[in-house]
Amino acid sequence: MYIEQGYKGNIGLWKYLIIPVGFMAFMALNYVMTLNSPVSTEDLMQGMIEKLGSNLVLILLLAPLVFGLFLVLGWTFLVHQQSIKSLTTSRKKVDWKRIFFAFSLWGGITVFLTLLDIYLSPDDYVLNFNLKAFLILAIIGVLLIPLQTSFEEYLFRGHMMQGLGIAFKNRLAPLVITSILFGIMHLGNPEVTKLGFGIMIYYIGTGFFLGILTLMDEGLELALGFHAANNLIGALLLTADWTAFQTDSIYRDISDPVLGWDVLVPVLVIYPILLFIFSKKYSWTNWKEKLTGRVLSKEEFLIKEAKVETIS
Repeated sequence: MYIEQGYKGNIGLWKYLIIPVGFMAFMALNYVMTLNSPVSTEDLMQGMIEKLGSNLVLILLLAPLVFGLFLVLGWTFLVHQQSIKSLTTSRKKVDWKRIFFAFSLWGGITVFLTLLDIYLSPDDYVLNFNLKAFLILAIIGVLLIPLQTSFEEYLFRGHMMQGLGIAFKNRLAPLVITSILFGIMHLGNPEVTKLGFGIMIYYIGTGFFLGILTLMDEGLELALGFHAANNLIGALLLTADWTAFQTDSIYRDISDPVLGWDVLVPVLVIYPILLFIFSKKYSWTNWKEKLTGRVLSKEEFLIKEAKVETIS
């Protein structure tokens, strides 16, 4: 009953609109400015890195999203008068083991697949390792990237998922809407400019994957762990001149990027395998109801909560 956790706050549907609408308006403005800019996103990033250094540019890119995390959490606690725990999970307490399991699983798979591709296509990569620069990057990454990814999870799979679920009284609408908006959020990324709109299949597909994780597991823990591993390991291990994060990573991709069938591999192959692994580990059942079923009314939820507490 993750979506219904929103009933534990001071409900007012307008309260769910202000932050998402403000954030998406900011992203839309950024996208329009990117389209109308005489300088390409790639050239702009390169110019900033030459002037400020890649680590400072990374901090500047992450800082607004880190601020966004504290804004969402503060809004939840002060305006919704809802606990951060109930925004995070339907369990009695946040399950950190779930976060670390998802982080370790996807982090390990990411490292394996990246090193495998480097082995199979060595001409596409160069060793970029510089110990001092990498250690600085690692400190910045460990401190800030999990906060950046947590903001996106708390905004889309937390704040918006609960608000839309309560508004529409079903689970399918928030799953579809948050997944599409999550993809649209990435329109301004350099990858879209370089590879074209086809890359949106990956971004929207990832949104659906994270949304399914949240609804099936009745909490954000797995999505938080996966997303942190995806961005952090990626920033530390591999970068390219056309990606959103251009860092002092261990390797640099120097190949000419081409959008091909491989954009479908995560969505159609890897994500289903991960869902299968998670479903077996955490004994997920009743998929149709959890992904498309109705959301309980506040009265039904409170009665069910009371019964569970009485039994326990």
